[in-house]
Amino acid sequence: MSVVAWVADLADQGLFGTKGTEGFARSKDWRTEADRILAGIASNNSKRTERHFRWNSRRRPGGSIGMPVPRRLASRCPPARPMRIVMCSVPGRNTLTRRSANTRPAMLRGKQLYALRDHLGFTRNVVVQATCHGADNDAMIDALHHSDGRARGIATVRRDVSDTELQAMHDAGVRGVRFNFVRRLVDFTPRDELMEIAGRIATLGWHVVIYFEGIDLPELWDFFTALPTTIVVDHMGRPDVTKPVDGPEFELFLKFMREHPNVWSKVSCPERLSVSGPPALNGEQNAYRDVVPFARRIVETFPDRVLWGTDWPHPNLKDHMPDDGLLVDFIPHIATTPELQRKLLVDNPMRLYWPEV
Repeated sequence: MSVVAWVADLADQGLFGTKGTEGFARSKDWRTEADRILAGIASNNSKRTERHFRWNSRRRPGGSIGMPVPRRLASRCPPARPMRIVMCSVPGRNTLTRRSANTRPAMLRGKQLYALRDHLGFTRNVVVQATCHGADNDAMIDALHHSDGRARGIATVRRDVSDTELQAMHDAGVRGVRFNFVRRLVDFTPRDELMEIAGRIATLGWHVVIYFEGIDLPELWDFFTALPTTIVVDHMGRPDVTKPVDGPEFELFLKFMREHPNVWSKVSCPERLSVSGPPALNGEQNAYRDVVPFARRIVETFPDRVLWGTDWPHPNLKDHMPDDGLLVDFIPHIATTPELQRKLLVDNPMRLYWPEV
């Protein structure tokens, strides 16, 4: 079965939204927006880039949203900058968990992923295993094998993973595991199982990525502070940006980082955190202004323990799909000096993911 037919079958089954009539995903209506986007890419990029983006930027059936063509960047950030992106799925693999209907995974190929990285002007990236795949890391590892050493990976593993499997992941470029504590996305995993996994991956020099919501930090504090590895917090612990940046909830997160020097934070995903916007669309140079004070405070307080990424392809967003070029232009608002930008985009990710370089 061709890639297009396979994705179309999944769309007909309602994977990307409300189930349509049989054959709807192959209809002209679904592909009109894809054709328009591809034409835009062709006018600004090489034929190679157009080929790599095909079937990534499209209008999805069922009312869900497609991805805009990333704009050319206004920001001038340091060269050799890594980034972090999320890979949800690849054509040819149907390993989605029972909760995948909530994540609306985009069907991606490694070449598309790296084409976006190159388009945005980055030289390295980190591919994070998506929740929708559970502990089947094959898609992520396949992407690493085709990265020419320019990508690292974050895996999801279970207690029964063998030492041989962990070593194979390490050889492919995996450097951490992700624990998800967002209740609406995952089922509960016993803490002792997660702690056992953390102990095993610590011997490989890996770190643990934790995804949680700020309101849950008091409940999770003891577990997080007992982890024997470097910890990387996803999306600043998802603060409530309607509350004061100097309020007790965010102050607790800063205390968490201040008292535990093994804790890092990604200052990423303003599109998920913002309440008042404006969104990163239509050339908006000051997007997600309500998130800026939170991210800037972390960057300025802990400049040696911050990371950044686009979170592309932005799974489970329902109101808008941000322009990744404009997300890059968000960086100077939160890292306001060349020194801070270099730490955020070059020095810190190289130290964590490529210490041997």
